[in-house]
Amino acid sequence: MMSNDITAIILTRNEEVNIQRCIESLDDLPDRIVVVDSGSTDATVQIAKKLGAEVYTHSFKYYADQFNWALEHTDIQTTWVYRIDADEAITPELKEEIRSQCNCHRDDDVHGFLMKHKLFFLGKYLKHGGTYPFIKMTVFKPAYARFEDRAMGEHVVLKSGCYIQLEHDCFHYDCKSLTAFIEKHNAYATREVQDYYERQKSQQASLYQNAETTKKLRDGFYYRLPKFFRARLYFWYRYYIRLGFLDGKAGKIYAFIQAYFYRYIVDAKIYESENRRLDK
Repeated sequence: MMSNDITAIILTRNEEVNIQRCIESLDDLPDRIVVVDSGSTDATVQIAKKLGAEVYTHSFKYYADQFNWALEHTDIQTTWVYRIDADEAITPELKEEIRSQCNCHRDDDVHGFLMKHKLFFLGKYLKHGGTYPFIKMTVFKPAYARFEDRAMGEHVVLKSGCYIQLEHDCFHYDCKSLTAFIEKHNAYATREVQDYYERQKSQQASLYQNAETTKKLRDGFYYRLPKFFRARLYFWYRYYIRLGFLDGKAGKIYAFIQAYFYRYIVDAKIYESENRRLDK
């Protein structure tokens, strides 16, 4: 079988409900599947090994740190790396597009591919409210790229070269359960606050267009608004202006959690941090 010159890297912790679907969707696309696990207590590791993945163990600080560790410590020999999350799966059409584009651009200055992601939440594909298309760089040449070192909202940064956008969608199944979803976003909120303060002290790397737009809206507009009010405005923007209500109850729950839980908790933790500083 001809090599596609691709290594797939999957970061995991307690992903037994997702990992098999993810790996099986990759099929024969990658030459290697590398799983970096951070202490799963379920059957994640056993399932991954049974499906042929190489499993490494490393303690988790935040996503960018973990993925950069994987790039440095898992003996990547291929031209391309595909960073796919355990709760994602690719279609046959996307698989063939990745294969074709990696072969086509193996030796030129295209060093990364952007990919559209379609979110599946509470039994429904969300099409509105700013959820689709969610675009991120997922396939890149590790010789020319690393994740920016930040606790939250991380993106791949190319050292040189350019990128192109793929046509087909990747499916993102973003909900093991609502309890897990909320717990995950509480942890995200803590890292977002950490990143909020770090951004004030350091210069940010230049990113691909979609990520740059998000960064400017977040840092140049959103965080300049009053705390707590901006979470309410965020809900109105996603649910009404971006038509999230067209996705029914699942769309409303998703927008509500993103705004009135996640974004509100971020502001509450910033408020808590500011009060602690005043008390010193």
